[in-house]
Amino acid sequence: MKSIFYFGEVVDGYDIPVLNEREIRAAAGILFLVLFISIIIIGVTENYLYFKYAITIFLSDMIIRVFINPKYSPTLIIGRMIVRNQNPEYVGAKQKKFAWIIGIILSTTIFTLNVAINSFSPITGMICLICLIFLFFETSFGICIGCKIYSLFYKEKVQYCPGEVCDPKSKQAIQVISKWQILIVFGFILYITSLVFLFNDFYRIKPFDLLGITTPSQKK
Repeated sequence: MKSIFYFGEVVDGYDIPVLNEREIRAAAGILFLVLFISIIIIGVTENYLYFKYAITIFLSDMIIRVFINPKYSPTLIIGRMIVRNQNPEYVGAKQKKFAWIIGIILSTTIFTLNVAINSFSPITGMICLICLIFLFFETSFGICIGCKIYSLFYKEKVQYCPGEVCDPKSKQAIQVISKWQILIVFGFILYITSLVFLFNDFYRIKPFDLLGITTPSQKK
């Protein structure tokens, strides 16, 4: 049984158990997509069925990761299939476990309120938004917010962070952000703001059916 219930892999050259960040990011993307689509369905149809399934899947997957073994997590297995041709990027298992425990707490709260009690409220919405933010930062930027929180609670030096952000080092030339680039970002924000003020009424106009294939009932 000990060969089943453990957390992290022993890899030559690493002092502590590690996990593959690439498959973790892929799995985060899968969970983000499942949750995001279920929320869109709620907004369009006011049907909570798919969201209830989505949060059940999310919670079940996190429980398997933390209390059994990450290697048996269905989404991590799928993630491994997706990135199997990429070189592994090893990260410390401790901080990932802490982050996933946060995921269990959040998803358990949503499951209790939305599935067990069968209710909805701003509380559920806010917690779900937090989950989406965690997943989005993980899959899009490789930033583990839960791991950042881990470093606040534990004074020991965090090892093997994604992108080696734990190890202070000087930035390479390709990583340096110039003043011109910052000005471009602010200019782009100003451009978007101008669009909202100048063309909002124009953008509000409902598009017409270019090919004329919309049914009469859909036109109403």
